[in-house]
Amino acid sequence: MSTISILFGLLASTAFATELRPDLIPQDQARVSAVTKPATDFSKPEPFEAMTAGAATFSGKADGKAFTHPLSTLSFEQQQSFVLGEALFQKLWVSAPSSTQASDGLGPFYNARSCESCHIRGGRGHPPKDNGDATSMFLRLARPAHTDAEKADIAALKKLNFPDDTYGLQLQDHAVPGLSAEGRVAFSETMEPVTLNGGEVVELRRPHYRVDNLAYGPLGADTTLSPRIANPMIGMGLIEAIADQDIEANAEQQKQDGKGIAGTVAKVRDHLSGEIKIGRFGWKAQNATVRDQSSSALAGDIGISSPDEPRHWGDCTAKETACLAMPNGVQKRLGPVEAPPPVLDLVTFYSETLAPPKRRNVGTPEVLAGKALFYASGCASCHTPKYVTRRDTANPALAFQLIWPYSDFLLHDMGEGLSDGQLVGLANGQQWRTPPLWGLGLTTTVNGARAYLHDGRAKTLTEAILWHGGEAETAKKAFASMVPDDRKALMTFLESL
Repeated sequence: MSTISILFGLLASTAFATELRPDLIPQDQARVSAVTKPATDFSKPEPFEAMTAGAATFSGKADGKAFTHPLSTLSFEQQQSFVLGEALFQKLWVSAPSSTQASDGLGPFYNARSCESCHIRGGRGHPPKDNGDATSMFLRLARPAHTDAEKADIAALKKLNFPDDTYGLQLQDHAVPGLSAEGRVAFSETMEPVTLNGGEVVELRRPHYRVDNLAYGPLGADTTLSPRIANPMIGMGLIEAIADQDIEANAEQQKQDGKGIAGTVAKVRDHLSGEIKIGRFGWKAQNATVRDQSSSALAGDIGISSPDEPRHWGDCTAKETACLAMPNGVQKRLGPVEAPPPVLDLVTFYSETLAPPKRRNVGTPEVLAGKALFYASGCASCHTPKYVTRRDTANPALAFQLIWPYSDFLLHDMGEGLSDGQLVGLANGQQWRTPPLWGLGLTTTVNGARAYLHDGRAKTLTEAILWHGGEAETAKKAFASMVPDDRKALMTFLESL
């Protein structure tokens, strides 16, 4: 294969020693270092490669429900909590007041009535449909800092950015009865042809988003719009169980390689404690924990308050007085928020314990050839294949598992083509968290359609790769210059994940 010499040049540069992890004794550290080394033999699968989440992997049927199963390592009691969390994840919230006890408090502005509405069967979202339905995608709104005090808050990680003065942190395209929604997401597309080696022409879709029917006045002059589709839910607790030292080692490795890839470790504040942690979740790694991600979604997407995000009126702003005049769903006998601790705890537990499914066809010649090309083209530099989770996790079901998420969980400059112009904490407009690739090949099976990248613009994996730029420019060019059979092999490998 013509790329083998490139491959071994890459592997020679990856012998960076991970900082000793405090959760491991020296013998375990040696075992972890050995098992997580980059692959060098592409003639056969690596040991346990098919078991995406180690012993926690879901090994059942790869059908439309493949992302809805619990980790196989859960105890019987934990499986009961999973089922309760699943019910709350699927629950349709209603407006207040309601005769349905502990189910009201929706909105008043909202994007969806349930978590499941966006993360359909635990999978990814999609851009707006032809009928205008934008459920599972919303527009994140943000403006830059205007004052020295605001700039200081960004520098101190007290704020990720600042909301639009009227419409808040995201556009809400639904509202409870008696209230007008904030506006409607609208977009158009322009097509950009790219010619690959061998003559194949791929039409890339560049979306252009706007907001129609604004109900409460204009957006701020410097407010940016960032379209975001929902991310898949699988393996989130395992991602949180990756040691900080391993994520930090990814950044140091890339810096030492000197190949133009230089990921940034995202740092954010825990919503409840205020402690600074590594950001791991969300398109710009804006949340450190699954709990933070869950509480943010409850408040921002559905308008439900929780102990971590006690916003009874969701994303309603001071200028939206009609929204503030609506009743909320707080019931004093249950606590001071609409989703008291048992609700948030169970939704978080469910979100933490959705199992990644077992890989398919890991040992076929074409998959192995595609894997070699994945390494050779530099994809593995950011899509780090494997980790061993911490031994000291609070939930033993997540502890000391060899997992294969294919992400470094760092922020990378992806070039102008994917820029949204929006600052989110340490991430500038061109930086995005490397998304995990596990479960990638089951996208159509689970969701019935394909929508990749942060705004779902890519309908195929080929399109997604060709949108890569910035730090990923070299890998994109390597893909575009492959002979057609090699590109097919790489696609076959990605479809096996």
